[in-house]
Amino acid sequence: MTDSQRWFMLCVTLIVFTFLYLLEPILFPFLTAMLLSYLWDPVVDRLEERGLTRTVSVIIVFVLFSILLAVVLVLLLPMLGRQIDALGQRIPLLLEQLDTVVIPWIQTTLGADPRSVDLKVVREVLQSNWKQGTDLVTQILSKASHSGLLLAGWLANMALIPVVTFYLLRDWDVMIAKIQALLPLSVEPRVSLFASECDEVLGAFIKGQLLVMLCLGGVYSIGLAAIGLDLALLVGMLAGLASIVPYMGFFVGIMAAGIAAFLQFHDFLHLGLVGLVFGIGQTLEGMVLTPLMVGDKIGLHPVAVIFAIMAGGQLFGFTGILLALPVAAIIMVLLRHLHDGYKISELYHATLNAGHSPTGDLNDTVTDPKETKD
Repeated sequence: MTDSQRWFMLCVTLIVFTFLYLLEPILFPFLTAMLLSYLWDPVVDRLEERGLTRTVSVIIVFVLFSILLAVVLVLLLPMLGRQIDALGQRIPLLLEQLDTVVIPWIQTTLGADPRSVDLKVVREVLQSNWKQGTDLVTQILSKASHSGLLLAGWLANMALIPVVTFYLLRDWDVMIAKIQALLPLSVEPRVSLFASECDEVLGAFIKGQLLVMLCLGGVYSIGLAAIGLDLALLVGMLAGLASIVPYMGFFVGIMAAGIAAFLQFHDFLHLGLVGLVFGIGQTLEGMVLTPLMVGDKIGLHPVAVIFAIMAGGQLFGFTGILLALPVAAIIMVLLRHLHDGYKISELYHATLNAGHSPTGDLNDTVTDPKETKD
């Protein structure tokens, strides 16, 4: 790559990031559409291989996804709303248990005095601010209706997502080919290799991890419902969402389910059953789901995933959260190439100063006594 090409690529990168920063308030529907197009493109490609046109394949995918989304909303939202309502009713019971059972145990066992926190005030605040969750759609619309402009903007963004997704998905392969054709000929093979590695990481993580999250959410919800937990769906979905970071879903879910089971049943048997459910889920994740759906080519450490999501949210809000994992994957692939280049560079293999061995052997610095006498 020549110096002019390096400067050109640097300028393009700076311009792209500048536009992303300046246009962040309007990027949400477009980034969401790009993510959906990226996820659905393999399905559309397979339908094309069966002899269907690209447009017909996209329409089929849209119809199937719309039906699936409608079924999920109709079946799950009312159940989720009732469980959120039940959780709001159980929070005062949790605080009462802390006040009458946990705090006396801490005082007698540890000699500490946690009563400096007024739990009655906490209970009153939670009860006064807890919103009933039986009708989630009505709550969202009522919040948005406080401002007509806010409601119009929200509806416009929601309407843009399927429209932009349709056109992006229909022309996805054409756009990728045109972008590849614009690359300088001398750097096109290297950039294509870099892009394919990024696609491998993103495909393994985003597509695979989303399936893992969905499966784990279902396993946890069904298992907790089988032992009779009233908040099974809510806790299972929470654990499934937290599974975007490996092992986080297990710890978040087992803590939430353990507290809910103790408040509902008041015995240790159901706590053990909760542990059994999450143990089965964790075993399935480690031995079946992750190897089958994600594989071992991700290379994104759980700490890197947490940092990327938090940094993206801090810098760009929800748009940054959407960008966090793709950018983290690209940076990881870039760092891998920089590491490989450094290991073969003169900077890494440079010898020490004259008179010293590269291995630091002391024999190289000892003077022969015969030479001294001569």
